[in-house]
Amino acid sequence: MATIDECRTALEQFAENLSSNPKSVRKLQGFQRSLAADITDLSVSFNGKFDQGKLTGITDGDNPDAEIRMITSSDNLLKLVAGELDFMKAFTGGQVKIKANMMDLMKLRGVL
Repeated sequence: MATIDECRTALEQFAENLSSNPKSVRKLQGFQRSLAADITDLSVSFNGKFDQGKLTGITDGDNPDAEIRMITSSDNLLKLVAGELDFMKAFTGGQVKIKANMMDLMKLRGVL
């Protein structure tokens, strides 16, 4: 099991990966949504915001009004960010759950 600090670092790395990829930034232009990430085995949440093609403002704590909610374990989060776990396989296999409207899921599918 990963630590809270490792999960925070992984989310920050995910944000950096998105912002350093011009293709992802372009696909997310105009996409303004709040994100909550629930780490099930640690019983913690983080939140941030997609804005202008980037994920910004990652902070500790839940955002109960988040438009997008990702639910996963700490180890799966670290594997996803490190590229050791394919997002679509993890999603279809139930290792990662995303709660969002269908349009947002389609938009995110192109960058995850």
